[in-house]
Amino acid sequence: MDLSPFETDNSVSCRLSSQIPDVCRTEDCCLGIDEAGRGPVLGPMVYGICFCPISKKEELKNSKVADSKTLTETERENLFEKLDEAKSYVGWALQILSPNTISTSMLQRTKYNLNALSHDTAIGLVKYALDSGVQLKEVFVDTVGPADKYEDKLSKLFPGIEVTVRPKADSLFPIVSAASICAKVARDRVVKAWNFTEDLGEVDTDYGSGYPNDPKTKAWLLKYLDPVFGYPQFVRFSWSTAQTLMESKGVAVHWDDDEEDGEKAAQRRNNKSMLSYFSASAGVNDRMQTHQTHRFFTDRRLKSLDTL
Repeated sequence: MDLSPFETDNSVSCRLSSQIPDVCRTEDCCLGIDEAGRGPVLGPMVYGICFCPISKKEELKNSKVADSKTLTETERENLFEKLDEAKSYVGWALQILSPNTISTSMLQRTKYNLNALSHDTAIGLVKYALDSGVQLKEVFVDTVGPADKYEDKLSKLFPGIEVTVRPKADSLFPIVSAASICAKVARDRVVKAWNFTEDLGEVDTDYGSGYPNDPKTKAWLLKYLDPVFGYPQFVRFSWSTAQTLMESKGVAVHWDDDEEDGEKAAQRRNNKSMLSYFSASAGVNDRMQTHQTHRFFTDRRLKSLDTL
């Protein structure tokens, strides 16, 4: 599994895939869909599909694939290697959704929640398999939201394919278990080798589980909260855990509004106006200071001006 396309830019979504086995283009196939990392406040969410000929279902079952959550990391890695060794009849594809992609999607003006993002990602992966020539006849999906509605939605989108959506499908159908393993292995590897583009020095990688209720995760979030710029892109800043910490520990800033006479309103509230960071006086102060400009400004090529 080559993760370098995502590691080159981990701020965006990225698709990775195996070679398509020739037999999957000539025989009727089944496909399973599952995800890893839906709940954590840290790291990406990874959607995975795995597919093989229907005639190979029993062979896949005999490889002892199981719900990735019931396996140790070593067991998952070993099973992924088995799947990789079976590349003559097993194929897979992944969509890695970066924390930045998740948060910006959820916080955009038009409501786009995590369920909608999950559905669209799964649909995109099924379309990828079909466009690649995989002869899909059966699709098995671990549900997101009400199973019957999701099943109906997918059946209408993919007529001629028998769609089965079930809760805990990763423990019921080996092909979904295989997809679960691929997704979980990819997420674990990405999190372990995360490349922080922010200047954080030597980063403490003891994140805990990444889930919001984990004390280690909470401590990590508090440690790496910048009071002005918030979190590194490793964090899903749309999660309530992250938002609550930013609101309680971050610097209060007033966003200027003409109707409120922005600068004066900010002064009344004893807050800094956002415009003050770009004023002529701010530019003079910046030149007098010795510390480097924050990457927020350099990435966007923003500079303070004395004159317009």
